[in-house]
Parts: sequence; structure tokens; C-alpha cells
Amino acid sequence: MTTIPSCFKAYDVRGKVPGELNPELAYKIGRAFVQFTGATSVAVGRDMRLSGPEICAELIRGLTEQGADVLDIGVVGTEEVYHATFSQGLGGGIMVTASHNPADYNGMKMVRAEARPISADTGLMDIGAIAVAGEFETPTRTGNVTEKDLRPEYAEFLLGQVDVPTLKPFKVVTNAGNGCAGLVVDAIAPSLPFELVSLQHEPDGTFPNGVPNPLLIENRELTAKAVRDSGADFGVAWDGDFDRCFLFDENGNFIESYFLISLIAETLLEREQGAAIVYDPRLTWATVETVSNAGGKPVQSKSGHAFMKDVMREEDAIYGGEMSAHHYFRSFAYCDNGNLPWLFIAELMSKTGKSLSQLIGEREAAYPISGEINSRIEDPGGKIAEIRAKYEPDCESIDLMDGIGINFADWRFNLRKSNTEPLVRLNVEARGDKALCEAKTAELLAILRG
Repeated sequence: MTTIPSCFKAYDVRGKVPGELNPELAYKIGRAFVQFTGATSVAVGRDMRLSGPEICAELIRGLTEQGADVLDIGVVGTEEVYHATFSQGLGGGIMVTASHNPADYNGMKMVRAEARPISADTGLMDIGAIAVAGEFETPTRTGNVTEKDLRPEYAEFLLGQVDVPTLKPFKVVTNAGNGCAGLVVDAIAPSLPFELVSLQHEPDGTFPNGVPNPLLIENRELTAKAVRDSGADFGVAWDGDFDRCFLFDENGNFIESYFLISLIAETLLEREQGAAIVYDPRLTWATVETVSNAGGKPVQSKSGHAFMKDVMREEDAIYGGEMSAHHYFRSFAYCDNGNLPWLFIAELMSKTGKSLSQLIGEREAAYPISGEINSRIEDPGGKIAEIRAKYEPDCESIDLMDGIGINFADWRFNLRKSNTEPLVRLNVEARGDKALCEAKTAELLAILRG
């Protein structure tokens, strides 16, 4: 039985360099990718990591030796590889990145034609098995490599998605965390009426200011302080390959991504009445009720980008959002994008005349949440079964799409196991009653950790 390398994960390749991922394996992955997908043309990009050039060079050598032409788009973000793949009509795309992992990691995110995702259940493990076996079919040709800067085209695409003439001259803090987001922000900035306060826009694979991951509380204060000190209207921060963005209101408060979903949904439903909006099961009420009230069709999907994208295609949904800060757009080949969310929020603020704290505050008051709370538990399945047995008899409904979602009239919770660790993840929300949310969160945690 073939042992798949440990760097092959559920949704991507990711591991320490050179122990888990190295140039030799990258070369084999390139050949395996072409053999498995049959792609004759592949977009390749990389983030700012120091191991990127060598990993990328060997990946490209493998792709071309197996017969595929490569469009090398250089140092970019993941969404730029998605865009290159679908906009140029290519057979696939590979982004060399380890996202928000430490500097000694690298990895790959892979897509087929039309930027359709390749994950563990749609071919990623097959690619790993072919790479390990090293038994490659003999190609009929050697592919060519073309280097091309597609960023001007990508900037034009982003600007075309937003009603730029309606945007107000906001002051915006943008923190790229020494990842690659600054490259795109700087490309679109001249066409926007914003005054940008730019932080750490220079890509630097040594991560001199720490790993770019705004989900870490200690990484938020720089952006928050810059918003407060500069009197900005809001702030944006990204992870390294900027497929996720995180917002701060004008007071420097970090915004839970859950609340952004309903805001973006509302904005896009003004353009297309009745469109479908996809959401994940962890926190739901703010999204479902906002979408329904705006005349849209709320559709639930299991969490995870591969599931979300599949459901979006099935429903032809205009937008989908996860509380993990992944936002998906039909206009972007149903892929996640880390720039459209903040641009759409700026558009909504411009049209409503409301500050971000006002827009978010209305939702936070209507749907208070616990935030996702992780508990390390020896027997996650047993503990989830215990909680289900306690709460199910009196609930209004139960949802088993992703873990357990148990709904009552005025509060609900979702409890799910981590795919990779002995962790249980809890999310609680209530209707307009913060004290109830806090009490039920404490009650559930006492059982979980007792």
C-alpha cells in the first residue's frame, strides 16, 4: 500500500521544508499533477517564502517534463492563481504557499480547469500516490514556460466588481503582514478614492513582524492601533497568501467574520434579487434571516472550501461565506477571494452612510455569539454524544450536516470535531440576548471540560 507523504492534507499540500516538502518532491508532484489531471496548461505562482523559488522551479520542471505548458505569474496571492486559471482558460493552477504557517513551511494549493478545487476526496491523494510511486507515463512533448505579469488584468477585474464612482474617500489601514496582499492593494489603490495607511506591504519571507495570521489575537493590535491613531474609517489585515481578509471597525475593534457574511450578502442581493447565498452550519441565524429578508435564498453547506464551492456551483449562488473568513463569489469562478470582501463593505458603507461599527453593531446586538471555542478532549465523539443526549429531547430541531447543530427558540449551538486534532469546536448564538448566549456557553463548556 502506497504511503502518501505527510504534507498531503485534506485541502492542500503543506509541510516543513525540507523534511516534509522539498524540491525533489515538488518535481514529482508536478509530473503527477499533469498525469492525473491531464492538464496541458498550468498557471503557477508563489508567495514570498524563502523556499518558494527553488520549490517552484522544480514544480515547473516536473509540469513541463510531463508535457504541460506553464504560465509562471511570479510572486502572487492564491486568488491570482485562481484568476489566471479561469481567465486564461488553462487546464489547472498551482499556488506554492503555506498560507499562515511559520516561515520554515511551504505547500501547494491546486485547482483544475475553471479553478475547480482539488482536495483529498477529489484527487489530491491520487496525485500524492502517483508522486510517491514515481512511475510516470512517457509524455509526447516537453512543455514551454511563459512568464507573464497578470496583475494589471487582475486589478482591472477587482475594480470592475465594485461600483467605484459611489465610493466615499475613506481612510483605510491596510496591513499585509509582509505577505503578498500589499502587491494587489498597491495595484488598485490609484483607481480608488481612499487614503491608505499601508503597513508591512513589502513581501518578506523571513516574517520580520511575525507570521501573517490575523486570527492570532497578538497579531491584531498593530492594525487596531493604526486605525485608532490615524482616525481611519476601518482597517483590513490579511494572511500570507491573502485568501482571507479580516476587518477592524473605526474604533479598532476586530470584526468577527460571521457578521461580514450577512453584510456582503445584503450588498450583492441588491444587484440580483432572489439569488442564492451559501453559508456554513457553525453560525447561521444572522445569515439566514438577513438573506431571507433581502429576498435571497439561503443554502447551507458543510464547512470547508471544497464543499462550499461545490454547493455554490450547484445552486449558481452569487456569494458564499464561512465564519473562518473565506468568502466565495460567483463572479470569481465560485472561488474564495480576500480583496472583494473589504471593497464590498466599503461600497455598503458609502451607500448607507453608516460606519462599520454601526453596521456590525446592529447584527451583534441581534445575534450575540460566543466565538469559536476549542476544547481538547480525549474522547471527542463520546462527549458530543453526551451533549446531544442532554439537549436533543427539548430542542426545536437538530442539524447533523457538520457535527451537531441543536436549535431552540432563542438560542442554538454547533459542536463539531476537528479533522486533525483531538479538539471539539463550540459555537453558540442567541437572539438578542447576550446574557443568555454567555450562560449557555458556560453551561456547555462545563459539560465539555468536566
